[in-house]
Amino acid sequence: MSGWNTDGIPDQSGRVAVVTGANSGLGYVAARELARKGAQVVLACRSEVRGRGAVERLKGEVPGSPVELARLDLGDLGSVRDFADRFSYDRLDLLVNNAGVMALPYGSTADGFETQFGVNHLGHFALTGLLLPALLATPGARVVTVSSEMHALSNIDIDDLNSGRRYRRWIAYGRSKTANLLFTHELARRLAAHGADVLAAAAHPGYAATNLQGAAPRMEGRRLAGRVMALGNKLFAQSAETGALPILYAATAPNVRPDSFTGPSFMMWRGSPAPSWRASWTLNDTMGERLWAASEQLTGVAYDRLKA
Repeated sequence: MSGWNTDGIPDQSGRVAVVTGANSGLGYVAARELARKGAQVVLACRSEVRGRGAVERLKGEVPGSPVELARLDLGDLGSVRDFADRFSYDRLDLLVNNAGVMALPYGSTADGFETQFGVNHLGHFALTGLLLPALLATPGARVVTVSSEMHALSNIDIDDLNSGRRYRRWIAYGRSKTANLLFTHELARRLAAHGADVLAAAAHPGYAATNLQGAAPRMEGRRLAGRVMALGNKLFAQSAETGALPILYAATAPNVRPDSFTGPSFMMWRGSPAPSWRASWTLNDTMGERLWAASEQLTGVAYDRLKA
């Protein structure tokens, strides 16, 4: 794994990939590199305008690449269902659950869930469940969910998943990233129990310079905070190109293990892909089962083919 880069991505010809949040940052880089290796890539983006711009840019960087745009708003379960209904392929080799929001002021999704939990976890939980038939029909398929080292900020509160008692933006973010890892853990367990040829893994980019850090300051008009975030990105963060490597490794490398967590090699911050530390609570079977049951109830998406 040491020194791994995009040259290590195997040929992806004939494979179908969906990358959420692919209009910029990590998602764009992941989509571009998969397309460069021959995959048919669906860029799943909330904004059609930014999504079209990303497709044009990608085709300029990788001429002739087989990419397409599909609208997906993970903060609206109706949009998630529409995306799955419109998915026209009979196979799905790779689902990259990448899109996310970070440290936003308190808000709600279209379905009334706290925004970070709703977008980062519930939206991807529903999407994966709705696309599960295509994944199960594809030998060697993978689901890669992007978490963060910031999951260490907090375990989930199963009795207050929407942070209704007290909202602290960074704790809520950490809980949503813990939920990503618990989802991967439980999904991997259920896939193994059913003998499914689908691999579930997680990855994180370390500290990578993307649009994510500046979103909340822009929303709230906090110019100083925005400048601090921009300075931090410039001085300390690695590029989105490097930050996407753990995601691409988890998505394509031949020796990836189920329920693995891949991140940057140097202090989980920067560098080439390596196995990453994760909090013990993200490997708790009981909590994984409870979050799974709550997520099915909240989203109305039942994984009938992976019943425990």
